[in-house]
Amino acid sequence: MTGGVPERLAEVLRRLGPFGDCWVAFSGGTDSTALLHAAAPRPDHSPGTLRAIHIDHGLHPDSPRWSEHCRGICQTLGVPLVVRCLNLKPIPGESLEATAREARYRTLADVLRPGDLMLTAHNQDDQAETLLLALLRGSGVHGLAAMPREAKLGQGRLVRPLLDLPRASLEQYVRAYGLSWIEDPSNASDRMDRNYLRNSVVPLLRTRWPGLSATLSRSAGHCAEAARLVDGLASELMASCAGAHPGTLGIRALGALERSRRKAVLRLWLRRRGFALPDRRHLARILDEVIPARADADPLVAWSGCEVRRYRDDLFALDPLPQSSGALTLRRAPSGLPPVLELPTGLGWLQWEDTSDGSAPAPTVRFGVTGLSCRPSPTSRRRTLKNLFQEAGIPRWLRPYVPLVFSGDDLIAVAGVCGCYNESWDRAMHEVPQWLGHPWEDLALFRDRAE
Repeated sequence: MTGGVPERLAEVLRRLGPFGDCWVAFSGGTDSTALLHAAAPRPDHSPGTLRAIHIDHGLHPDSPRWSEHCRGICQTLGVPLVVRCLNLKPIPGESLEATAREARYRTLADVLRPGDLMLTAHNQDDQAETLLLALLRGSGVHGLAAMPREAKLGQGRLVRPLLDLPRASLEQYVRAYGLSWIEDPSNASDRMDRNYLRNSVVPLLRTRWPGLSATLSRSAGHCAEAARLVDGLASELMASCAGAHPGTLGIRALGALERSRRKAVLRLWLRRRGFALPDRRHLARILDEVIPARADADPLVAWSGCEVRRYRDDLFALDPLPQSSGALTLRRAPSGLPPVLELPTGLGWLQWEDTSDGSAPAPTVRFGVTGLSCRPSPTSRRRTLKNLFQEAGIPRWLRPYVPLVFSGDDLIAVAGVCGCYNESWDRAMHEVPQWLGHPWEDLALFRDRAE
């Protein structure tokens, strides 16, 4: 009578073993209402607390009322509820559905602590719809694997315990217990691709193939197995393609692979570095423009949230570079210069010890100044910044972001690279500013070259 919801949930949670708090992503709809109700009377599932989170996307005028409905349900069940309001705004040219989904999962991830679970009420019919959407979009084996039963999410894990149950079982459950739920009117609109499949296409297919959802979900499982095999091979190949810098791929080793294996390595590399995967066109550009480019070239392939570049024999995947910055002046307090200077957004901060006597002008920090030279020590020859950057292995596309420290018009340090001996001071800046918290810190590009 209850559609097997409590039994399925208990089975999944037992298999997961010890965990911390157990969260339910609670929209207030039929499916998540069934999940929360099934979880609420079973505190033995976890040594932690059962909690719920409701996300108000701010996209419908009734969303505040939906939040209140969820508060009432959670109060009745004795489940602590967190409500997050996103107030999303449609972005021209971007899918509102995709934007809402990305924001939703970021918000779910934010509440998880190490060891916590986030349960969502995705069911067998959702899985079948996801597979159909992936087919219609021409997805590869990873897309056809649809939704995984478990995945890492923030510091915890995302779990979909009801993927084996049809939506009808969840509807049967809430009706059997006389539960109330929210009907989102947007679900009736066929403007969204998923709604069109759910409301028009799948019912027609089901008249011919009644077991459609179970069959398609089984196919998604087969694709998930194939995807794991591809990832296993790609992981082995990626280990042999490691670049000279941490997190990079070596161009020569990657270029020696057969094209389909090269694609698999690139996709796994990007996924492990936390980037959205490129579409077929952008992936082809990496293969055909970046990898075969001259070693002294500066190719770039960019898509939402990611830039793939090369320097010498290494392939880099980076967050988009911030806008170039102007000059900053370090304000000298009575006690001397501040030990830490915050740089413009996205560029981290500088840290050093002030060894000046206060007689020289307060230093300024500038970016992207060209035509400069520097003597790292009294005994070294003067070298251009270009030479210093080349010796330090700093790519051309990062050089405009390296903080240059001046005293008046004199260059006194290249942050993270070296101090500059200045004849008028008759000394060098011995404490080279350390450049911390910048987006490329984990690539270990910068090293102290003070002599």
